[in-house]
Amino acid sequence: MTRRTLFTLLGAMLLTAVAAGYGILASTRDAPAVAAADGLNLDTGILFVSTAPDSKGRLALVPKNNPGGPRALSALTCLRAYAAGGTGVCLRQDGALATFQAAILDRKLAVERTIPLVGVPNRTRISADGRRVAWTVFVAGDSYNNGRFSTRAGLIDLKREDTVDSLEFLSVTLDGHPYTAADLNFWGITFAADENTFYSTMSTAGHRYLVKGDIAAKSVHTIAQNVECPSLSPDGTRIAFKSAIDGDPAKGWRLSVLDLASGRRTELAETRSVDDQPAWLTANAIGYAVPRNTSDADVWTVPADGTGAPHLLIPHAESPAAVD
Repeated sequence: MTRRTLFTLLGAMLLTAVAAGYGILASTRDAPAVAAADGLNLDTGILFVSTAPDSKGRLALVPKNNPGGPRALSALTCLRAYAAGGTGVCLRQDGALATFQAAILDRKLAVERTIPLVGVPNRTRISADGRRVAWTVFVAGDSYNNGRFSTRAGLIDLKREDTVDSLEFLSVTLDGHPYTAADLNFWGITFAADENTFYSTMSTAGHRYLVKGDIAAKSVHTIAQNVECPSLSPDGTRIAFKSAIDGDPAKGWRLSVLDLASGRRTELAETRSVDDQPAWLTANAIGYAVPRNTSDADVWTVPADGTGAPHLLIPHAESPAAVD
């Protein structure tokens, strides 16, 4: 469990107090400009969660051609968010102190339905067609984990109303052999273009694997090691991910891209530790959040081919998603 994760969990439980205290200390000169929010929708732009002191947690949108400019703010407050195919998702508190939900949003960012979440929200993704939604939450109390936090990852097909409450219920094949274990954890789901395939991270026995999942067959199988928080490229050929340095999460994470056909890994030009699920903003640009401190972050971007250098994209922001 990282320091960033622990503070995220504490922040979710003490959101109001933290936001108020930070707002008093923050400089108003550092707050980003806000544009008129009339007609806010998922037609185009970059969606994100604001971390600015005067709009902490608010769902926001900026133009792709001016991401550092004025932001349009939604009334929604989210811990994590994503959008694709005209569908949005906002992982948020549902009014009770320790209860959370996934709010499914339409193109105009109106809440269409809510799905209860048993745990603290951490990751979320939507398929390119807007039909399937995935989430990851932190939970506590698993007997094998000695009081530490575990993860649960689930998904729903909004058209068929089919739900997988946890990937732990699926059959697992590890290195070509059927596998069962009490310590299975899954997180960071990403969807392929078809209606059936997804990728995720699975951990067991101290190892982290990239798994490929089959929703209809209710199964997953391992395809690579040391791949966390995968994000499938728009063309379905590459996966952006974070990997533990020297296989040890205590040393931090390095952003890389995996070519699925060849298995070749390319380390990206971002050398800072990035504890985030990267997002494809274009066919060759990766977006991700880098914390300023325990309650603020910025969205950065870096080329997906290992060239160039990282640059600041959206200040005071996290959880980016490019929408068309």
